[in-house]
Amino acid sequence: MAKEGMWVPIFLEGALMDDMRSSGLKLSAEDIYSVNHSSLKDAVVRFGGGCTAEIISADGLLLTNHHCGYGTIQSHSSLENDYLTNGFWARSRPEELKNPGLEVTIIKSIKDVTAEVLKGVDSENERDSLIKNNSNSIVNENTVEGSYEAFIRPFFNGNQYILFITETFKDVRLVGAPPSSIGKYGFDTDNWVWPRHTGDFSIFRIYAGKDNKPAEFNESNSPYKPKHHLPISLKGYNEGDFTMVYGFPYRTDEYLTASAVDFIMNVSNPTKIKIRTAKLEVLNQHMREDDLVRIKYAAKQSSTSNAWKKWMGQNRGLQRNHSIEKKKKFEREFLLRCDGNSDFSEYKNIIDDLDKTYATFNQVGLARDYFVEAAYYSTDLMRFARGFMGVYDEVERGKSLSPEEKEKLLNRLRGFYKNYDAPTDQAVFSAVMPLYLSSDDDEYKADVLRTAVSDHKSSYENWASDLYHDSPLADSADFYARMSANPTKTIKSLKKDDFFQLVRRLNMHYQNVISPAYKNLSDQLDVLNRQYVEAIINVFPERKAYPDANGTLRLSYGAIEGMEPADGIMYDYYTTMEGVLEKYVPGSEEYDLPEKLIALHEGGDYGQYAQDGELRVCFIASNHTSGGNSGSPVLNANGELIGLNFDRNWEGTMSDISYDIDQCRNISVDIRYVLFIVDKFAQASYLIDELSLVN
Repeated sequence: MAKEGMWVPIFLEGALMDDMRSSGLKLSAEDIYSVNHSSLKDAVVRFGGGCTAEIISADGLLLTNHHCGYGTIQSHSSLENDYLTNGFWARSRPEELKNPGLEVTIIKSIKDVTAEVLKGVDSENERDSLIKNNSNSIVNENTVEGSYEAFIRPFFNGNQYILFITETFKDVRLVGAPPSSIGKYGFDTDNWVWPRHTGDFSIFRIYAGKDNKPAEFNESNSPYKPKHHLPISLKGYNEGDFTMVYGFPYRTDEYLTASAVDFIMNVSNPTKIKIRTAKLEVLNQHMREDDLVRIKYAAKQSSTSNAWKKWMGQNRGLQRNHSIEKKKKFEREFLLRCDGNSDFSEYKNIIDDLDKTYATFNQVGLARDYFVEAAYYSTDLMRFARGFMGVYDEVERGKSLSPEEKEKLLNRLRGFYKNYDAPTDQAVFSAVMPLYLSSDDDEYKADVLRTAVSDHKSSYENWASDLYHDSPLADSADFYARMSANPTKTIKSLKKDDFFQLVRRLNMHYQNVISPAYKNLSDQLDVLNRQYVEAIINVFPERKAYPDANGTLRLSYGAIEGMEPADGIMYDYYTTMEGVLEKYVPGSEEYDLPEKLIALHEGGDYGQYAQDGELRVCFIASNHTSGGNSGSPVLNANGELIGLNFDRNWEGTMSDISYDIDQCRNISVDIRYVLFIVDKFAQASYLIDELSLVN
């Protein structure tokens, strides 16, 4: 259990810290997390909607993954300035690009407030309302308008509550990004795979207003001065060296029962994989055929593909790890301990209750998966149409749109149509809708969808063609012009739009039929899972329990080490530039390389970034990571940056549910490869001058 786990940094003292030190750590708990003094936590930030980044200079320079900055890079790209393909490097601070909407959050303090949150709670009937009221009071007391924000998160499925005080910076500018032939080298084929040769990084800078405080974008803002920035090690590493990852893992489910894992493996994941496979076939074809479509859909395709491949690897890992059987074995031991100890008698029916509830939940869970994947996320225009339902209902009730509301809608239109292609979206629609209609969740199927197809008496392709051809939403120029001229009348005209009305009825069906049933059963499972986790902690006191990831700051630790993914196969713990060139295929979508990078390698021009004559590119370690850890700093025993976490091995993607120390590895880009690209390839050595390098 020592290397498994995602630990809350305020609880490091004691046996956990002793184990970390025995594994090689040279720092104190105060060095890692401190409220009163600068510490590592002050250099680790939540980046955007779901990644991690780290501050690496006294002037707010920020390092994260290329795939974390991908949407931002794409937003600045065009056929004339294709930063996705060619990369981007600001040559001075005035050239750094602003990014409206991009934010980074820094943790100021963390506090256990379980007693305060649960004050007065003595029954299930009042539990939720009391927790909400108590939490709101605590948050309000700790929020400083215009400065600090506060939020509370449940841990151990609601058995513990922790308060986080934060600062959110809203002026974050793009400084540099390598071309995709470096930052996404290997693209979909190598995603979730080791060995890896990807320079997955991008560089931003945090700007602050007066007194170094958060501020909206302003030309007069100055680079943020952090309490701490990470020193960068050029010394390298060897197998067995201590490592730790500090970041914001999004979600894990380590305490699920066997019946829950069975649903994920055999029902939910296969359904989502099937629908995304159909979508990806369309996107990949259209992006290959048209460069403008490639630019528009690059971030969308990447996001769709990422989860799709992860689910396949997760199922493979769960099956190979015999995770369901292991869960059942654990549950048998749990019941034996409960039967043998009167203190635990209250827990003896908990697994049976969970199994019965999951048996009922599975059907509505499947229905929700089909709706979310096929009718909610699959097509851009369906999501876009859904965004008009609120204003449509208001207009139907007789409201006229104000000039401010009109401008807000026009801004939304401009943002949407910038990255929209009607033929591509139409093809996705006709590919995924047959899968929705052929699903096995008849009890929760929307009759409106079956009726629409039946009435049309034609193929899905023709049905999709008619819907998109007749819908004003699909015609960017015409709909924008009509909205500009008379938004109220244009919104009202959607009453006759078959596409909009189909989306509206599907959404109403979800809200009225699927969502209430799903919420009711989810609420029941929440109560049972909270009781089950409490029971595990009490019944197995010898286990060092850790809370599931929930998007909050965590630390995991392990060692740099290779692995044996299968009989007769050994994976080394690092890759080099030699491997980059071994994969090189001129003109390939996934394995082409810039000529300059090839020339640097052929000339052995690695500068100060080589180790033993080699330029290392990526490495693996046994740190427990998850989604959200993308961009997290990988630190050595002294707290120095040695790499940038960006992925897991395919064999280990089941680690969100079932961790196996022999099969689970996190994949990181070597920080020296990052510096080599910045210095030698991009010739942005002025950025190197900002850094604190340790030789």
